[in-house]
Amino acid sequence: MKKVDTSNMTKLYYSISDVADMFDVNMSLIRFWEKEFPILQPKKNKRGNRYYSPKEIDKLNTIYHLVKVKGYTLDGAKKAMKNRSEDTEAVSDDRAVTSDELITRLEKVREQLIELRSKL
Repeated sequence: MKKVDTSNMTKLYYSISDVADMFDVNMSLIRFWEKEFPILQPKKNKRGNRYYSPKEIDKLNTIYHLVKVKGYTLDGAKKAMKNRSEDTEAVSDDRAVTSDELITRLEKVREQLIELRSKL
């Protein structure tokens, strides 16, 4: 089964046909997933053509993996994605606290370095 590597993507946006080719699925399946998973929100032009950013393609990677590879039902995949987003938010909060602590430590180190420089 396919996993699309978004780190090497050169374009800002990809058409739905490009994305369908990446995952080797029909465009109708991607449009269906867009209706089923509110997290997918590709940009649309005035004519209604969909354009997917690498972030959207990452979301499609997750959906594809859950539904096609692991065999989740759509409801199961929705629940799994919801749990992942909650876990990500919790990790982000932990990193914010860690960042604050890190800044405090770095400020103390800076003060010590200034003291050492004044002694020289």
